[in-house]
Amino acid sequence: MKQLLTVWRSPKKEEMYLYTNRLEALKRVPEDLLAIFGTPQEVMGLPISEDRKLGRADAKKVMEEIKIKGYYLQLPPVRDDYMLDLHKDTSARYTDIV
Repeated sequence: MKQLLTVWRSPKKEEMYLYTNRLEALKRVPEDLLAIFGTPQEVMGLPISEDRKLGRADAKKVMEEIKIKGYYLQLPPVRDDYMLDLHKDTSARYTDIV
């Protein structure tokens, strides 16, 4: 079975996405979730089937959750602590104090 989905990006949380049925859009997404998610920004339409390869989600699970709940929420990947420092300015650590 194939479905046409819409993928929405969260303006509040980087790498958080909602998948919904294209025809239903955001009708079945709870208001509480939308408050946390922020105003969804449409990223793309996506045809999907159970054997489709997705980056960080299982297509079969996505389809099942949309059928049951009306949406699939993809959370950001878990980052290791050492990865959190990659984008911080650490240059002050390496200056010589005379």
